[in-house]
Amino acid sequence: MKTSDIRGIIPPVITPMNNDPEQTVNHEALRQQVERLLAGGVHGMFPLGTNGEAYALSFKEKEEVLATVIDQVKGRVPIYAGTGCITTAETIRMSRRAEEMGADALSIITPSFALASQKELYDHYVAVAKQVNIPIILYNIPPRTGNKLLPETVQALCRDVDVIVGAKDSSGDTENLKAYIRLTRELDKDVAIFAGKDDAILTCLKEGGVGGIAGRANIWPATVVKIYDCFKAGDLEGAQAAQDAIAILQQTYKYGNPHTIIKTAVALQGHNIGKCRAPFNYVPEEGLEAIKKVLAENAAKGLN
Repeated sequence: MKTSDIRGIIPPVITPMNNDPEQTVNHEALRQQVERLLAGGVHGMFPLGTNGEAYALSFKEKEEVLATVIDQVKGRVPIYAGTGCITTAETIRMSRRAEEMGADALSIITPSFALASQKELYDHYVAVAKQVNIPIILYNIPPRTGNKLLPETVQALCRDVDVIVGAKDSSGDTENLKAYIRLTRELDKDVAIFAGKDDAILTCLKEGGVGGIAGRANIWPATVVKIYDCFKAGDLEGAQAAQDAIAILQQTYKYGNPHTIIKTAVALQGHNIGKCRAPFNYVPEEGLEAIKKVLAENAAKGLN
């Protein structure tokens, strides 16, 4: 897969769960969600991300989810498999397995829980990269992992390692995202930088990034795709309108963590995707009403 093909709107696919005591994965609903996203025009598929609750899945479940997505997509768009784990050894194991199964690229989140130095993060990614032969997208989300991948470290990794070809920044810090783009632009190599925060997709594109790995594309795939498509067509007004349309969900994030809110919104749209795995799945009644209001407002505008 060429770096020039790494672009656009790539949803971190939610993992539907059954309503049984173990909250087992609902693979039929996963297939339906994949088809819904493809119908919305997405440019790739990212199973096993944060919105896919990879943190709550066993190794075997991750294999099964990835297998289902690969089988359902059937080569229509690239598959970016989330393979980051806490340890280097486990990340290598998951990354090699994803490559064996047919993933086109890997998205590797930083290790979590224990604080890592920039040297440790650099060494971690280099060690993983030596074990695979498909592109790696670095994934920075310090609010969740506790570890920040600094722009200088991203630049060094993209410079020094052939298969590391980009990064997703979910820090929420626009200046950090801009620094990723600015420093990697200096390299003698194409580098793909994605916005990981949905409200920064258009900013990312304007600064020279390649798109967004967007959780809200699970709710409104066609609308999120419109941000990218309008921008590439030179329709900045249309791109901004689409960006503004998805921004209203932000007001509901105070009622739960973002992936719980997103999964709840998809369920409220009538899709059989269940709840997030406990205990990360509570939304109070006032939160449900707030999400319903946002969905109704965008539905009235014909957004999907």
